Amino acid sequence: MLAVAAVVAGSLGGCSSLASSAAGDLAGNLSTAILNQDDPELVRESLPAYLLLLDSLAASPDASPAVLGAAARLYAAYAVVFVSDPARAGTLATRARTYGGRAACAAGPVTCDLADVPYPELEARLGRVKPAQSGALFSAAVGSLAYVRTHSDDWQALADLPRIEAVLKRLLVIGDPADAGTVNSYLGILATLRPAALGGQPEQGRAYFEKAVELTGGRDLGVLVDFARSYARLVYDRDLHDSLLKRALAADPRQEGYTLLNTLAQKQASELLASANDYF
Repeated sequence: MLAVAAVVAGSLGGCSSLASSAAGDLAGNLSTAILNQDDPELVRESLPAYLLLLDSLAASPDASPAVLGAAARLYAAYAVVFVSDPARAGTLATRARTYGGRAACAAGPVTCDLADVPYPELEARLGRVKPAQSGALFSAAVGSLAYVRTHSDDWQALADLPRIEAVLKRLLVIGDPADAGTVNSYLGILATLRPAALGGQPEQGRAYFEKAVELTGGRDLGVLVDFARSYARLVYDRDLHDSLLKRALAADPRQEGYTLLNTLAQKQASELLASANDYF
C-alpha cells in the first residue's frame, strides 16, 4: 500500500520545490490513510482508481523504477488480497509481474530479465546488485510471487520459485531494512510449501517467521497468521497454531502503518481457528 505514496511523489519529481513539497504531503497523507484504514471494503472499492492512475503514469517508456515498482506492488496487493475471481486475479497478477520486470530493467542491466537467464548467471548477477537497486528488485519479487500464487496450477510458474527465493535471500543482505520483515515472511512461506520429506525446509521456515515477528515487533499480525497457516499446519503443531492465531486476535489491530492489513489478518485468523478441528 505504501506504493501509492511512492508513485505520486516520484512522478512529480521534476516540479518546483513548492509543488514537490505539496505532492509529498499528499502522498504521505494518502499512504497513511490507506494503511491506517480499518474498513477493507472501502479500500477495495477505491483502489481501482489508483490502479488506473498507476497505469497512466507507467505508460511512458521512460517511467522510473519507483513508478513501475509502485504499480507492481499495488497490482500484486489488489490481486491477492481483494480479488476473489481466480481468472481476474490471475490477469491482475500478470500485470503486477510485468510492471515488476520493467522496474527491474529500469533500475539497470544487472537486474534486467533475471527470469530469463540461466540460474548460474542469475546468482552471479544478484551478487552485483547494489542497495540502490534493491527497491526495484523487491518490487519484481512481489509481482512474481503474486503471479505464482494466482497461477498455482501452472508448473512453469511454480518452476520460478527457486529464482524468487534467490532474489529474496539477496534482499536480506542489501534490501531496505523496512522491507526485511516482509522478506523474511515470504522466505518462510516458500520454505514451508512442502513437508521435509518432499524437499521442504519447515524448520528453516520457522526461523524466517520468527525473525519476521521480531523485526516487525509483533505489530504485523499477518506474519503471525502466515506462521500458523504455513508452518504450524504443515508440521501439525496444534498448540503453536492456536497460540499464534489467538495472539493475533488478542492484539490491537490499530497499529501505525498496519491497521488495514491487521484487520484482514484477524479475519483470516478467525477462519483458521474455526477450521482447526477439521484440520488437525
